[in-house]
Amino acid sequence: MRKPIPLLLLALLAACGDGGKNGPPGAGPGAGMPPPEVDVITVASASATITQDLPGRLQAIRSAQVRARVEGVVEKRLFAEGTDIAAGTPLFQIDARTYQAQAAAAAADLAAANAVFARYRLLLEIKAVSQQEFDAAQARVKQAEALLAKATLDQENAVPPAPISGRIGRALVTEGALVGKGEATHMVTIEQLDPIRVEFSQSYSDLLRLQQAVRSGKQKRADSAKVELVLEDGSLYPEKGRLQFTDLAVDPNTGAVLLRAEFPNPRRDLLPGTFVRIRFPQAQLDNAIRVPQRAVQGGAQGQFVMTVDAAGKVAPQPIKTSTMSGGDFIVDQGLKGGEQVIVNGLQKARPGATVKPAPWTPGTPLMAAPGPTPAAVAAPAAGAKPNEEKK
Repeated sequence: MRKPIPLLLLALLAACGDGGKNGPPGAGPGAGMPPPEVDVITVASASATITQDLPGRLQAIRSAQVRARVEGVVEKRLFAEGTDIAAGTPLFQIDARTYQAQAAAAAADLAAANAVFARYRLLLEIKAVSQQEFDAAQARVKQAEALLAKATLDQENAVPPAPISGRIGRALVTEGALVGKGEATHMVTIEQLDPIRVEFSQSYSDLLRLQQAVRSGKQKRADSAKVELVLEDGSLYPEKGRLQFTDLAVDPNTGAVLLRAEFPNPRRDLLPGTFVRIRFPQAQLDNAIRVPQRAVQGGAQGQFVMTVDAAGKVAPQPIKTSTMSGGDFIVDQGLKGGEQVIVNGLQKARPGATVKPAPWTPGTPLMAAPGPTPAAVAAPAAGAKPNEEKK
């Protein structure tokens, strides 16, 4: 005869099978989730270079338009479009049979003129010809030499060479096209891309303010010989450029001064015609507080940053910024140094929330905003107001 199962054991089995419904109150999903992690910087004063981003456009350092110097039909293209070529490389073959015939005729005329001139020289010694006849024979030799030189040059121009080394563009004429008739037909363009040039302008009023700040001692003049290039996606070009030219006059239409810089372009990453920004150093500050541009937010009350205290609590801190130093703001008011400012993960940092700060590494991509949790999209309980917190 089997013994009955103790009532206590049955109660324990029932408790294990209730799916945790009778567990301790408040032990729902996510009760033990750690605080979200954010990237922060510790603010400190240090020397900084005030910069200004100025718009500019890339240009080839040298550009040459190859044009037809003689009239004729293009027989062949001798280069591959979009490749790098050396100076003197043949580019096109123009029908040169007419110029070959003219050169041969000119060579024959020169030989005849030289023969007459040689004979007249002997006759002049024995007074068989006059000095005037001898001079006329000599002039005919000079004329024949000039005609032969022109015919030879026309024959050479039937194969136009590259005037400079660089990257050649697309051909503007095709085989069978008649070129050089009445005008010097533009056939192709060659551009030197390494180094590459960029022209940009700076407001003259900004230049005056900088000069006044330097004279008053508020700022120190920065080394403006080296400049940086900001690409269209906001990233910095790895090679630094050098300022080559500053105009001495102000453009009356724009009130700006033209400047020119050159950048190394060994991989041909930079192409003419591209709009870029030049990060131009203006002045040097000894004790400046900088925060990344991505950390600064704006609201109805002005600019502010989100800070984290020693307990991990998030709080907004109003600030005032003035100028830029690269990709950072120079903070004039609101920060004294030592504060932890959130740079990455701002969507997780609500005022009063607890977060886990971690040092930020420049170049770290922005964190994507998290999607809504199931609790956020669930329907509110009966009688409860939306967004009402459980007490």
